[in-house]
Amino acid sequence: MKRRNFLKKIPLAASLPFAISGVPINLIARNNYFRQMAASSTNDRVLVILQLLGGNDGVNTVIPVEQYDQYYSRRANIAIPAKNGARKYIPVDSTLASPDQIGLHPDMQGVKDLYDRGRMAIVQGVSYKNNNGSHFRGRDIWNMGGGVDDFYSSGWVGRYLQSEYAPQVYPDDFPNNDMPDPLAIELGSDVSLVFHQNGNIPSSISLGGNPQGFADLIENLDGFVDQGTDPRGRPPEYLLNSAYWNEMNWILGLEDKSEDYAGRLLEIYNAASASSVAYPEVYPFNAPDGAKRNRLTPQLQLVSRLLDGGGPGLGAKTKVFLVKVGGFDTHADQVESYDPTMGNHASLLYHISSAMKAFQDDLRARGIEDRVLTVTMSEFGRRIASNGSYGTDHGTGGPMFIFGKGANPGVFGTNPDMAENNVGMQYDYRQIYASILEDWLQVDKSVITSDIFFNNYIDGTGDDGEALEKVEVSKSVITGIEEFMTQRFHLKECYPNPAHKETKIGFYLNAPAQVELSLYDNNGKMVRHILQEEKLIGEHEVNLDVSDLKPGTYIYRINAGLLKDSKKLIVKH
Repeated sequence: MKRRNFLKKIPLAASLPFAISGVPINLIARNNYFRQMAASSTNDRVLVILQLLGGNDGVNTVIPVEQYDQYYSRRANIAIPAKNGARKYIPVDSTLASPDQIGLHPDMQGVKDLYDRGRMAIVQGVSYKNNNGSHFRGRDIWNMGGGVDDFYSSGWVGRYLQSEYAPQVYPDDFPNNDMPDPLAIELGSDVSLVFHQNGNIPSSISLGGNPQGFADLIENLDGFVDQGTDPRGRPPEYLLNSAYWNEMNWILGLEDKSEDYAGRLLEIYNAASASSVAYPEVYPFNAPDGAKRNRLTPQLQLVSRLLDGGGPGLGAKTKVFLVKVGGFDTHADQVESYDPTMGNHASLLYHISSAMKAFQDDLRARGIEDRVLTVTMSEFGRRIASNGSYGTDHGTGGPMFIFGKGANPGVFGTNPDMAENNVGMQYDYRQIYASILEDWLQVDKSVITSDIFFNNYIDGTGDDGEALEKVEVSKSVITGIEEFMTQRFHLKECYPNPAHKETKIGFYLNAPAQVELSLYDNNGKMVRHILQEEKLIGEHEVNLDVSDLKPGTYIYRINAGLLKDSKKLIVKH
């Protein structure tokens, strides 16, 4: 086949997803990306954007505990119970001030575990001013990094990548040893505005198949066989450096780059082992059949495997991944009519929570947990009041989650006012992005201000000129989370100590746990079991009779979920 025939097929190929292990992928292959791929990034950190398509109901995701009665009255037909055995909301953090106390949907045990381990942040009330509740406009705004009156042709990630990599000549120098991989990979069949750069039209390399089939299809595509007729299809010399010449060279370069990237991704994928961590596959409770399968699992498995590549430094150097979960436009049948804790929305929250827990475990098992930060985004939240169809209508603000060791753990902001129609904005979404850019991706503040957010949303002013403070949702340096953990899980010094007849041992739990509290002598021999029972969240205290113990030094030790500690007790008579 002549090269010109291959060119005719490019529009068709660009509209179809290819798949690795059944997951559709778009390689963000726009012109300026490739021109900027020679220089290595200043760090090996990766950002994963988890897009919740449709507008997530943040009020049933993060439940306002202190306002529970009003929460229930505004959405009685879909409200998550406060008391209902195992199917009640999950208290998140008992150390928070009373107005800030939150609960999680009962199917978000994985998120609760990550929170307790200091691996996530929750940001309340994220939106943008004058949010109009439009799916398409809302996504464009979040992707472009602008306000409601802005119409940028580029996206905030595209502008970040444009500033991060020095321009190089395309296509001669790419791919190369310094940067053999796409800067961004989008899993799915769309090409999102978030990756657009100024003055560039995005293009994706799209074919269907499994890892080996994907490479075989690329390798055997007719257009790759040059039969000598109209070689390369280049325009005449007198058009050199014209717009036509440049566009034709770019299109022709996609041929070779399709083959290069197909081979490269397949090589990385095959070099890495399958995950040793069990990822969730199916929602275990009641929901429509179409909502049962976890569509996030294969996307996250693929990301972790590509980043692994079989060993340190061998994985993909891609900086940004975009993964997606749809189904959040829950106008009707958000819950099962007979049980508001189950149904469409519950299954989606389970899929995200359990898959993100598995993803973090997978990254840790592969030794790359320090490299990856994940942030959620959704075009808007839902209204506070439910409707008569067991659903919720388009709203404005909602929560964002940040996952990973690079997250600054905790809850930012407070609960929305349940008397309002919509969740009020406490943070503009660009404040969250700006923190991630500066602290996690280590972009210079002046670049963020001038080139990415056009003088808005980082230690500056917002759309209306109001002063804004930085929201430190991520870390510039990954540090220990001992202080965060010990505030929420700790064993106290017993009192009195030294003890003569009796002493009291206290401990604090931020999650229910089976508690084993034991006493050992100075030689490590167990003297007695002090406590063996399930304890709930909160402060606990137990009396220990020492009147029958010999004088000396003892150790009391607790094993209670995430709390494992020991302290000294001296007995004197």
